[in-house]
Amino acid sequence: MTDPSPLIRATAMPADLNPYGGVFGGWLMAQMALGAGSLASRVGQGKAVVVSATDFAFPGAMAVGDELSVYGEIAETGTTSLTIAVEAIGRERNGEATTKVAQGIFKFVLLDDDNRPRAIGEAAMPISAENDG
Repeated sequence: MTDPSPLIRATAMPADLNPYGGVFGGWLMAQMALGAGSLASRVGQGKAVVVSATDFAFPGAMAVGDELSVYGEIAETGTTSLTIAVEAIGRERNGEATTKVAQGIFKFVLLDDDNRPRAIGEAAMPISAENDG
């Protein structure tokens, strides 16, 4: 990823474990979606919703207490959509060792105030008394 700043950070807790004692892949995907959504909303300057999530891989593992950092970058821009490539890096709780634990691709569509797709760069319609009715 080109930007070294994480989109979000989270600590894996006991409730985030699968039946085998490892961090649940669904929790990783949710954290990745939150981070990607943050980037999509910032770049799109408004509401952005996931329309697809693909190409997931889980090359590493995390333990309870490990810190997750989620990184992302815009991979593709459409008329109303942003495709974001995401990497999730786990850092051991009691040290500095890191492991790539997940990666995936999220596609977001930008929405206006009526929840209709809007073009990137097109401002969401401001809510005011003039727009009521």
